[in-house]
Amino acid sequence: MAETLNLSRRMFLATGAAGGAGLVLGVSLPDRLDGDASRSNGFEPNAFIQIGTDGSVIIWCARPEMGQGVRTSMPMIVAEELDVPWEGIEIRQAPAHATKYGRMSVGGSGSVRGSWDPLRRAGAAGRMMLRQAAAATWNVPVEECETEPGEVVHRPSGRRAHYASLATSAADLPVPDNPPLKDPSTYRILGRPIPRTDTPLKVNGTARFGIDIKQPGMKIAMVSRCPVFGGRAATWDAGAALGVQGVRGVYQIERGVAVVADDTWSAIKGRRALTVEWDEGDTRTLTSGEISERLRRAAEAGGAVAQDTGSFETAQRAAARTVRATYEVPFLSHAPMEPQNTLAWVREDRCEIWTPCQVPQSALRRVARMTGLPDDRITINITFLGGGFGRRLETDYVAEAVELSRLTGGPVKVVWEREDDIRQDWYRPASVHVLEAAVDETNQPVAWRHCLAAPSIAEYHSPGIVSRRHGMDRGAVAGARDLAYGFPNIRVEYAWVPLPIPVGWWRSVFDSQNAFANECFVDELAEIAGSDPVAFRRAWLRDRPRHLGVLNLAAERAGWGTPLPAGHAHGVAVHKSFGTSVAHVADVSIDNGRPRVHRVVAAVDCGFALNPETVEAQIQGAIVYGLTAALKGRITIRDGRVVESNFHDYRMLRIHEMPDVEVHIVRSGERPTGIGEPGLPPIAPAVANALYRLTGTRIRTLPITL
Repeated sequence: MAETLNLSRRMFLATGAAGGAGLVLGVSLPDRLDGDASRSNGFEPNAFIQIGTDGSVIIWCARPEMGQGVRTSMPMIVAEELDVPWEGIEIRQAPAHATKYGRMSVGGSGSVRGSWDPLRRAGAAGRMMLRQAAAATWNVPVEECETEPGEVVHRPSGRRAHYASLATSAADLPVPDNPPLKDPSTYRILGRPIPRTDTPLKVNGTARFGIDIKQPGMKIAMVSRCPVFGGRAATWDAGAALGVQGVRGVYQIERGVAVVADDTWSAIKGRRALTVEWDEGDTRTLTSGEISERLRRAAEAGGAVAQDTGSFETAQRAAARTVRATYEVPFLSHAPMEPQNTLAWVREDRCEIWTPCQVPQSALRRVARMTGLPDDRITINITFLGGGFGRRLETDYVAEAVELSRLTGGPVKVVWEREDDIRQDWYRPASVHVLEAAVDETNQPVAWRHCLAAPSIAEYHSPGIVSRRHGMDRGAVAGARDLAYGFPNIRVEYAWVPLPIPVGWWRSVFDSQNAFANECFVDELAEIAGSDPVAFRRAWLRDRPRHLGVLNLAAERAGWGTPLPAGHAHGVAVHKSFGTSVAHVADVSIDNGRPRVHRVVAAVDCGFALNPETVEAQIQGAIVYGLTAALKGRITIRDGRVVESNFHDYRMLRIHEMPDVEVHIVRSGERPTGIGEPGLPPIAPAVANALYRLTGTRIRTLPITL
């Protein structure tokens, strides 16, 4: 994103409106991010501001709220530059629209970093127009007009005017191309720990998640889907299901056979009574063992080159010896607390959807294709999301509701059970990593090679893309390519392994896997060099000041190198993803043969921290999610289907297992970077490295077992 944004009248609308609408401002945001644009999946928001003649200030948030805090952080940006009292703002969720709000998706930790400049300029332009309106009213130079929260002030005469009284006249003024931005030293809102606006709603029970939505005459649907990936319904018998009280119909849809009933329990019982014979297809014999073997063979054979700095082969031939290690991680489910659901009401001339979806515009396009309705006849209401983590970047559950509403002629809510969510997910890919390092006579690295073998998320969503890119999936090498350590010769490869298992984006995506392999292997190299793990990293990160900053801060606050209680050890890892550098130091022991993480000290450099409270919460949440995956997470494939089904066998971290977490934020004046995902990748290697110091055995496979 460019440092300046030309807010033309076409982009930035100022209109007078009846009913107290006064000044209405909107800004259409650019489509790309600076720097990490390719990994951001391109997620940039759109904001609209309304200043009413009745004194109201409304800010629409165009990004769905799934716990990451965008309904607080994004309005904070606008409110700061607009110079309005934070306490008086009304924040509303924008419905899906093809173009009106720009890009509306959430994911890739891109909401704030993609909206920082445009939303600042949106607020600043509104403030400038209000100053100009006051200057014209008072017949004084605009330079003499300042703002205080919600007011324009002319200090020489002592006059002041509330924004509400200026809104209508301001709407008639031309929009300034380059409005002056506030000096950060004058910020009243940004940089402060502001409580999240959605918290009271979630505490008092008034927050509406997708699962809460009801409509008159609504029916509930449960879908029976083939348990084997790629299978389909061959024959089915609806007799027993139709005999269940409350069941109103049984319908075959694209992904299976659906039972439609008056209520959820009737739909559940009806689905249990349904008899379906499945054509399981060629995948019916696939197992996790076979998948692991395919991945290992591919990683050993090598793949498409993602990075080739210097010459690994030349350095290897001249080196004293080569060190080699293989790491492996399994498929993982997203497992949000709110299972998938959508309510759809398709009529002849219009359609309305209520859904907890991360990609409103993708859902809109899919509904338009399915119904043949134009965009302006489709309303998609975005509810609160009870977790997403990338799962709700897909729209399969939306399509099921639309299909069933068309078949039944009324409003239908599709509800998934937990077992559906675990067994019908778009999983984080399994992968195998072969790492090699050539070391010299002093045992210092002179060359590094990393070959990653995995299925491709890009290929699964856009068939043929990996072939067109000569075997490369750039997303798969995120966190492996452009290694931060200054080794003189680096080679990174990607070996694509096609598998019939749906794969999708999972919190921090491939960074979660590549950081595990990289940071564990770096610890192995530190030991070979006879160096302390933190000191070794410092030496090889000397040209990466932001990596060094978080590494040093985490080590200092954790007391690295000071004595720990008997049976405890520290492990460290540092990684950059989505523009943000994070270091973790984990204090770990072994309790009855199982790892016990007592404390995690995290240091984060995310540029300017808009809301330190949100930054802290996101790092804490990422540690919970990442630690759960490191210690417990595994999706097992047997006979072409997922074995795990619910939280009894796809286990979550429990309260008594949660470590104390300290989050330390590097003070920075740099532009904000991502925060939702970067806290996750370093946690697994930090714990694994600590366990090596306790056991003398390297952890090279997740989840961790001793």
